[in-house]
Amino acid sequence: MPSSRSITQAVLSREQGEGVGALVRRSIGRPELKNHDPFLMLDEFDVDSQGGFPDHPHRGFETVTYMLEGQFQHEDFAGHKGTIGPGDLQWMTAGRGIVHSEMPVKTNTRAHGLQLWVNLPKEHKMCDPQYQELRDQEIKRARPEDGIEIKVIAGESHGVSSQVYTRTPTMYLDIKMAKNKTVVQSIPASYTGFIYTLTGTIYVGERAFEGKAHHTLVLSEDGAETVQISTKDQDAHFVLIAGQPLKEPIVQHGPFVMNSEDEIYTTFDDFQSKKNGFERAKNWKSTIAK
Repeated sequence: MPSSRSITQAVLSREQGEGVGALVRRSIGRPELKNHDPFLMLDEFDVDSQGGFPDHPHRGFETVTYMLEGQFQHEDFAGHKGTIGPGDLQWMTAGRGIVHSEMPVKTNTRAHGLQLWVNLPKEHKMCDPQYQELRDQEIKRARPEDGIEIKVIAGESHGVSSQVYTRTPTMYLDIKMAKNKTVVQSIPASYTGFIYTLTGTIYVGERAFEGKAHHTLVLSEDGAETVQISTKDQDAHFVLIAGQPLKEPIVQHGPFVMNSEDEIYTTFDDFQSKKNGFERAKNWKSTIAK
């Protein structure tokens, strides 16, 4: 068995329009990487003050929004409203139903961050919605050596554990490395995973696979319980995300993700009829999307 996982696929995330006036670099969710169980989508979004993601529904999964620059507002039909800024996290469990709006603060020149969609197992798809929000200073860091900082958003790294509860077992690490450094990160053998590179170039595994900015690097599923990542002549910033695959059918129609076509039809009916979790959507409009 290899001591480090390797890279089996690299996908360049090209910019595309999404929402209203927003640009996203979609990695998971592209045709080359439709989903990566248990992950459904990863977007690196870049929105100016006139763009955003106005009122829209979700059911059957979780959205994880992690801000890199600027501020984003959130408002839903249950009265939950708030703002997250650089380094802040919102982990939203849509469960049986949420209608919400996600918009940049109007004084921003740029709202830049990542949004991950994590699938929910069948037994949790119709759970009550829930939010977990952490400010940057509340997210614990691991510093295995000088020049390496790991924000432990979910899961565990070098003895530091996140306080985020994940219904689908997940690790989410934001890693910044100075040049000429190497880190070895443990990953449960059963997890699937990937690295998304934000800036710089990294070298992964024993064969030192070269990963450049805005690429999704899919980790091998060979039973190895670590991944080795190095830098050479430049600093690098990337996220390492992994989770327990659900191995359940995935039927997705836009913002709804269930296990069968019948469940999707039921979801559309529930949303249109404002029932079974969508009751509060009747006559609701967000104030931040105006």
